[in-house]
Parts: sequence; C-alpha cells; structure tokens
Amino acid sequence: MMYHAPLWLPGGHLQTIWPALYARRTRESPPQFARERWETPDADFIDLDWLQQATEGQVLLVLFHGLEGSTRSHYAQAFADVARQHGLRYVVPHFRGCSGELNRAPRAYHSGDWQEIDWILRRLRARHTGRIIAVGISLGGNALLRWAAEMGGQAANTVDAVAAVCSPLDLCAGGHAIGRGLNRQIYTRMFLRTMKPKALAKWAQHPGLFDREAMLRVRDLYEFDQLFTAPLHGFRNTEDYWSRASAKPHLARIRIPALALNARNDPFVPAYSLSQPHEVGQHVTLWQPQHGGHVGFPGGHWPGHVLTMPEAVSRWLLHAAGGEEADHG
Repeated sequence: MMYHAPLWLPGGHLQTIWPALYARRTRESPPQFARERWETPDADFIDLDWLQQATEGQVLLVLFHGLEGSTRSHYAQAFADVARQHGLRYVVPHFRGCSGELNRAPRAYHSGDWQEIDWILRRLRARHTGRIIAVGISLGGNALLRWAAEMGGQAANTVDAVAAVCSPLDLCAGGHAIGRGLNRQIYTRMFLRTMKPKALAKWAQHPGLFDREAMLRVRDLYEFDQLFTAPLHGFRNTEDYWSRASAKPHLARIRIPALALNARNDPFVPAYSLSQPHEVGQHVTLWQPQHGGHVGFPGGHWPGHVLTMPEAVSRWLLHAAGGEEADHG
C-alpha cells in the first residue's frame, strides 16, 4: 500500500483521532443495516449487522471490529461504502457485548478469540455459496489471523482471503505501549470509559464474577485484563493472555492469502514489534507504510475521508481471492 498522509494532518496521534471523529466516512448517504441475532451453542447470542443494498453480491465481505467497536465505528461504515461500490455483500458480526445489548454469558470477548471467529465464519460459509473474504480491525484482526493460523490448510474451506488492519499482533508490545504516557491519557481512558461499565453490568448479571471493588479502581488495560479478560476466558493472568493470544508467533502457519497492514507511526502498535518478511511465510503479505496512525489513513483535503485504506484492503482481498485486480497504487 503506497500511502502518504495529507500534509495538514501530521503525526500518528492526529492521523488516529481526526479520522475517527471528523473525517468523511462514505461517498454517499450513511449505510443502512439490518440486524440478525444468532443463538450461540452456550446459550448466549451474537448480533450481526448486514448491509442493506439492492443487489445480492456473489462475494461476502466479513468485518470483525476492534476493541469496543461496532457498525457505528468509522472503519465499519467506510468498508460498508466500499462494499456498496464493489457490489459486495457485507456483514459485521459483533463480538459479545458490543452490539448495544449486554450478552447473557459470563464471558465477553478477547484478542485471541479465534474459536468465536471459527464458529461465525463456518455459519456464514454454510449460508453463502460464493467467495468469502474477511477483514479484522485491530483486536479483530489479531483474532482473525490467529484463527487462520490455527486452521492452517483447512481455512481455505471457509474463506478465500483474510486481512488484519492495525492489529497488535504482538499483544505484549501493544498492551504496554497503550499504557504509557500520552497513550494512557487518551486511548486507555477512552476504552475504559465503556469497558468498565460493561464489566460492572456483567458483575450485576453474575454477582461475584470478579472483585467489583478492584474493578472500580482499574486505571489501565493491564489491570482490566488481569481482573476481567484473562480469568473469564481461561488465561492465568494478563501476561499469559497477551502471550497466548498474540498472532505474531503463528503467522508462518497461515496457508491462505493473508494481509497484515500496520502503519509504522501507530501510537500503540510499536514499529519495533511488527513482523518481518522472514517471520511470516509465503502466504502473508506485509504492508507497513510510514504513516496512517491507528486505523486512520486519512485522505483528501480538509476535513478528509477514511476511504483510502478500506478501498486498498478490499481490492487486495478481492484479488487474492481470485477476483478483480488489486490496487497497487
């Protein structure tokens, strides 16, 4: 991906925050979604939002959102716009608790939730006869590549190509980076603003699930994962979770076309933690432009737009899946 940030929007923080809050997300009107609820094998549910469009495309684009994301996220709406332009079917499965309604089970979701990814993709494969391409954003991308690695050659029976955008594939590096300095003041606070109330609602739903008083004192994601994410999802502690859930050590096991896109100025995915070509194997393509921020990649004149990345990633996926030509520009 040949990407150059607008001169009026320098630096990783601005390229992260401005696109998420102010940049244009679509060429036309905002996308409209129809919601479908699936009951899960453990008596819980997930909600999927399907793009409403006039024609039924032969290719299905599945987007797995990032931490605390949803179809309201700027990137989800931008990918919906690109799906409309390419005539793709488009669906956003929400991780548990992210669709606007608290899920039933004690569990929530996490960065290595590849079993959930597997269940979702298999159900979609059973319903869709055409090609399936999948993209994961940040947390969702790590879980998606983790799934592709776990499945190995069997992944091709379910999807044709996958992509991870701005994913912290080394969760230890990303977790520590987001907990320091300005990142802690901006992004940690932003995430905890919704994560802590959800956790407390989960405690009210399942009293005694964790130490409620300790949750009230949580100030960073390390502490949150130590108290909530790790123990609720079968990990010993934060270090065990971050280590075992990271996709980076497993990328060489991937056997379907996979793209890992990371801006080298991403505020909380350090450039030193990014994979090198010799570490990933022949099936993984690395895009590591100097600029873009975290899921930003703004383009155009002020106030800018966020369509550059979704367009480039979608073209790569379609090409890798045997469809139209990739955009090498």
